[in-house]
Amino acid sequence: MPLISADNIFALGAAVFALAWLGFWIDGHPIGKKTSGVVWVLVVAMVCSNLGLIPLASPVYDFVGGSLVPLAIPLLLLKGDLRKIFRESGGVMISFLIASSATVVGVLLGFFMLDLGEIGPKAAGVYTGGWIGGAVNFLAVSKAVAMTPTEFSVAISASSVVSITALMLLILIPTLSWVQKFVPLSEESQSTASGITAEADDAPRVRLTHITGAVALSFAICAGADAIAGALGMGQYTILFITVLTIVVANLFPGAMHKLEGEFEVGMLLMYLFFVIVGAGTDATSFLGDAVVLFFYGMIIILTHLAIVLLGARLLGIDLAEAVVASGAALVGPAVTAAIAISRGWKHLVTPGIMCGIFGYVIATFIGVMVTAALS
Repeated sequence: MPLISADNIFALGAAVFALAWLGFWIDGHPIGKKTSGVVWVLVVAMVCSNLGLIPLASPVYDFVGGSLVPLAIPLLLLKGDLRKIFRESGGVMISFLIASSATVVGVLLGFFMLDLGEIGPKAAGVYTGGWIGGAVNFLAVSKAVAMTPTEFSVAISASSVVSITALMLLILIPTLSWVQKFVPLSEESQSTASGITAEADDAPRVRLTHITGAVALSFAICAGADAIAGALGMGQYTILFITVLTIVVANLFPGAMHKLEGEFEVGMLLMYLFFVIVGAGTDATSFLGDAVVLFFYGMIIILTHLAIVLLGARLLGIDLAEAVVASGAALVGPAVTAAIAISRGWKHLVTPGIMCGIFGYVIATFIGVMVTAALS
């Protein structure tokens, strides 16, 4: 039994918010410019859960991941003017297409390098789906390729640690000087690369009418999207409908949305809470044994992916920030990609990154199933 039990909502809530506070505090100090508070949140939360201080699973985590994360998407997108996005996000979409292809290359390379046994073709498919789209695609592909419960457990336990490693690498890559020399940051990205602190002088005022109105609107959008997805029998793609409805609102009322103050910061808070539960929910020992080979397989995929994305950005002259955000959209999904962009201060890349991540949700299941079929 952990020190704080899974059903102790108040004590666990205090721990989750304290860990989120740690991330914000680090972002506000020099250390945050080199190792972003998000990394510390992930690591410290994982250490706490694996040492038995907080639980590995809890209804609190389910609430954050299942309700607060979808709620955060509209708050982060309400200023998403598509006309501006389409003019400025070309590099992100190009990089995302490169990133998706890079995942497939890494999957095939690792498959032929390692002896994965009977689970190999299935693992190749679910990892392709998971690291082009997200957890939805991971689950969908596993059902499509008839993974057994044991195979699914082994595959997902290995992938969770690899995904956290990928997330940390994505956050750290823009801080490495040798990477910046190989793939430079644009002037706009450099001006905000110090993270949240770069906007300290332009901090929004706390306007309760704005914040409560934006949260109410976010709830309404999520409710509408959930109803539409349910009616169409596409409940697993609710986040796609949330994004579409938010973009519709943002582009129908761009003036009103632009005047909002504080809604983005509330969304950012929800994202940091999500990072806490991602770290806390990772069992550092669960991938031992049969999952070890899949862990190395996943690392081959991730490292191959990142190498190809950076090389492609270098050859095509794409901004490092755009390449990192696009890679995040593939590897860790749209919600986490938003937080990556936020943690670096790249607000202009939040919406393009989320849109690419949603596009990944749409295509990843089909690609994953095709990969399994080709390797079987």
